[in-house]
Amino acid sequence: MNVQTYARIAGALFLLSFVAGGFGEGYVPSKFIVSSDAAATVANIKGSEFTFRLGFAGFLIESMCDAALALIFYVLLSPVNKNVSLLAAFLGLISTTVFAVAELFCFMALHIVGGAGYLNSFSADQLNTLALLSLKFYTTGGMIFTAYCGLAWILRGCLMFYSGYLPKFLGVLMVIGGLGFFVRNFLLILAPAYASDMLLMLMFPGGLLLTGWLLIKDVDVGKWELTWRVSPAGPA
Repeated sequence: MNVQTYARIAGALFLLSFVAGGFGEGYVPSKFIVSSDAAATVANIKGSEFTFRLGFAGFLIESMCDAALALIFYVLLSPVNKNVSLLAAFLGLISTTVFAVAELFCFMALHIVGGAGYLNSFSADQLNTLALLSLKFYTTGGMIFTAYCGLAWILRGCLMFYSGYLPKFLGVLMVIGGLGFFVRNFLLILAPAYASDMLLMLMFPGGLLLTGWLLIKDVDVGKWELTWRVSPAGPA
């Protein structure tokens, strides 16, 4: 595949990741989890179990997209600096893996409320509490290591800025988005009262513009090939 094909695939995967992740990580939890009411949370799950399962499927799709994007952005950005691009790919994969572990607690809630015989020793209230606790582990675990994702995008944004074949403003926006993730992660640990969700929203302007650019404008192939030829990643 040539670099244009890689870029178009990246744009399509980015778009799919936004849609699937937004549904699985944003819409579904907001409709099912009642933070202070375990019984209401379980009632929501039992009332629309298939939608709850669709949310987990949305995450699976997003995680597959993210794994592929780690490779594609390594290919697109390695001519600028191969080692930094590889480090960003590793950080992105770590982020996806850690979030996948957190998502297991989300899916576990289905087993807790599923009525299995080995859970008969628990009362209904205890099972409801365990289900809500499992979902809280999921939401906390999903956010507690977002620094990996943020740092990956800080590095990628810097590479975009210096690449010459992608617009500098996209690099700046992705660095800002990465910093939002990185800062919120440490605020969540050190000063939870200041860990605003708005910090995560800093990723959306750059992410949406980058998606559109890769799908419509593409990379400057001539400059990409020139950079590749004169860098350690290329044949020069």
